[in-house]
Amino acid sequence: MTKNHFRKIHTALRAKLTAKEVDEFSLEIANKSLQLPIWDHTTYHVFLPIVNKNEVNTEYLLHILQGKDKSVIVSKANFETLGLTHYLLQENTSFLISDYGIPEPISGIEITSKQIDVVFVPLLAFDLKGNRLGYGKGFYDRFFAECKADTIFVGLSFFKAETKIPSILTDIPLHFCVTPQKVYIF
Repeated sequence: MTKNHFRKIHTALRAKLTAKEVDEFSLEIANKSLQLPIWDHTTYHVFLPIVNKNEVNTEYLLHILQGKDKSVIVSKANFETLGLTHYLLQENTSFLISDYGIPEPISGIEITSKQIDVVFVPLLAFDLKGNRLGYGKGFYDRFFAECKADTIFVGLSFFKAETKIPSILTDIPLHFCVTPQKVYIF
């Protein structure tokens, strides 16, 4: 099966979720994330969900991070360069919903990829080896390549792992993936 085949399957699965299920599963994912051996770090990158694509609601994860007094980083996507610019999330950070439905910071204190310790990663699907499938633009693979060697990548998914997803050399695998039912370690 091709990456596009898996994208179609998982896009359809997510589309079937109700708003209540997205909310309940997102809370379960945040609670399960507490089992991860990642909480002694300082700087955490969190994606903000595209609501109309039923992505994991990271609001609960943000509450955990703020409660643990962690530095939280959010990004703005550049669809011309296919790169991400990262900003420190502060009380006064203002957001704008992009043309793609992504909540993005308007401005703020820029943070480099090398300063980030843990990245919570959006995805459509993942497999038992930690290969991640996103929307296909490569934003996160480029971002991962810019991070320091010991940065931890944590996928968040509503669904269980696929057995195998096709991957290419530039794909960088996850270290963990959290679902409502299970924490996967790769």
